[in-house]
Amino acid sequence: MEVDVDLPPGGRKTVWFRFGLLDGPLPRPERIYAGTLAALRERLPLHTGSSEIAWHAAMLTGGACVDGVLGGHTLNQGSAYSFRHGFNGAARDPLQHALPLVHLEPDLALSVLRNTCAWGSPDGDLPYALDGRKQPWTQLFRPSDQNLWALWLAAEYAAATGDLAAFERPVPYHPCHGAEPVPLGENLRRQFRFFADEVGVGEHGHVRILNADWNDLAITESGVDRELMIERGESVLNSAMAAWVLPVYAGLAERLGDRATASEARERAADLRERVANEWNGRWFRRAHAPGGAPIGDHDLWLEAQPWAILCGAATSEQARALLATIDERCRAGSPLGARHRWQAGPASQVWFSVNMTLVWAASRYDQDLAWDEWRRMTLHAHSTAYPNTWTGTVTGPDCYLGPENDRPGETWALPEVGVAMQAYPVANLHSHSQPLLGYLRLLGVEPEPDGTMRRQFSRAGTA
Repeated sequence: MEVDVDLPPGGRKTVWFRFGLLDGPLPRPERIYAGTLAALRERLPLHTGSSEIAWHAAMLTGGACVDGVLGGHTLNQGSAYSFRHGFNGAARDPLQHALPLVHLEPDLALSVLRNTCAWGSPDGDLPYALDGRKQPWTQLFRPSDQNLWALWLAAEYAAATGDLAAFERPVPYHPCHGAEPVPLGENLRRQFRFFADEVGVGEHGHVRILNADWNDLAITESGVDRELMIERGESVLNSAMAAWVLPVYAGLAERLGDRATASEARERAADLRERVANEWNGRWFRRAHAPGGAPIGDHDLWLEAQPWAILCGAATSEQARALLATIDERCRAGSPLGARHRWQAGPASQVWFSVNMTLVWAASRYDQDLAWDEWRRMTLHAHSTAYPNTWTGTVTGPDCYLGPENDRPGETWALPEVGVAMQAYPVANLHSHSQPLLGYLRLLGVEPEPDGTMRRQFSRAGTA
């Protein structure tokens, strides 16, 4: 498409482009634009104490896409994953993006939950992603955490809204399985069974890592033989996350009348919490276990596991405070955008929105000043102040920033050896909008409880 524009000095001209399928006559674009903005203003959060909250909510909800195959909406990561490489993944990501929407637009959050559950198979497995043909993509990664995100979003939705009827309505499975729909509550129960029985635990009692956990490159970076790690490796990270998620899911299962599942979920969480507690090495919690070898993360701090160890209750109060001080000293020092996800990573240090959101949340329980400061470092304002000449992070961002030690600080990652680069499309990643929102809610004391209720302990909002 080409439009020639001839402007005199100081002149203005507006040109409209519309993309997508057109149904019927084309309305005047000025009216569409004005009506859309008016509707947006009506539904955005106001008076939050931070000018970015409404912007993040607009960007997050603006990323929602109707799914004409599986039904409902998805919240694709966007950025290089979608716009460059053409897939929707990992499954955890739309679930994670929908978490703050439980408290802002619960109908949309439920729609995303239903849609992502429909990616799966009748045994409760969720594929890593959907490819460009909307087919389950399982060839590259098979992470062991995906069901946990579905259980978490479901529990958060039920605790916030009290809408238990939503779990009685049927959800389809991906058409490739040729399976009949089941109620959403049954879909989730099957996901719990898959996590408990198929993912399972290893010889140390921790959740198996499979070929990834949250960190797609955890096995590569562990230095352990890949096939051995896939077969028998264990993730302390996913044990700690499960030790928090399973009790809140148990609260939902009990409210749905499934006391057996609720009881089992609580028992498994208690066992995993104890296993995580045993991973304290006097400075931080270890990251993973490989069969027959030394624990991974005994000599370097992997940040992603630490907040979950605090949140699930594996860390004592004394350990939590000492751990936060260590993170402040070693991961946060000199990093204007937030904590680095690995200490001693040198120029390879990176700052991940989804990790630092959990750090904000965990720190809020013991050190409010640190928590608020870490949250501020997640903001677009912080990026623009620290790196005013880098356009990434000005109005939107990637999923991860390179740390200050890198030769491109404030930009994002690239893996040219495997042909993948966030730097190829380093904006419009929904982590850069959803995680500041969820972190803000947690700072205000909004989070689900194990009994199925929602805690709302509003405090210190003005300090944002």
